[in-house]
Amino acid sequence: MSMKMEYRGGCLCGAVQLYVMVDGHKVGACHCAMCRKWGGGPLLALENVLGLRLEGEEAVSVYASSDWAERGFCSHCGTHLFYRLKEGGHYAVPVGLLEVDDDWVLDEEIFIESQPPYYAFSNQTKRLTGEQAFAAKQP
Repeated sequence: MSMKMEYRGGCLCGAVQLYVMVDGHKVGACHCAMCRKWGGGPLLALENVLGLRLEGEEAVSVYASSDWAERGFCSHCGTHLFYRLKEGGHYAVPVGLLEVDDDWVLDEEIFIESQPPYYAFSNQTKRLTGEQAFAAKQP
């Protein structure tokens, strides 16, 4: 059953507002070293993003963090806004940016081979290696 909804969110300083269209209430966790370095812990993000619209784009900076992906952040306050693949249109948006704490469900974890031993989530999720996660994103 499809549950398409649009949510509003923004950065800490308010320079960037985002409107994200998602299908469902699923949240994914990425344990890769780059996401953990970027945010100090696993990235908890909406992975089922159908569309993303930004207001205040002049305050958005984009960093090419790898050959295949970019990370967007507010150039004023540093808030993490999105992770996106350079090809294919996939966006991941940190769930904590949204103004509404909806009935989100942690559904999937990726890069499980990179997860450090000092934390673990208690609920059952689909757990994928980095290789499996990339294979799942291929058309």
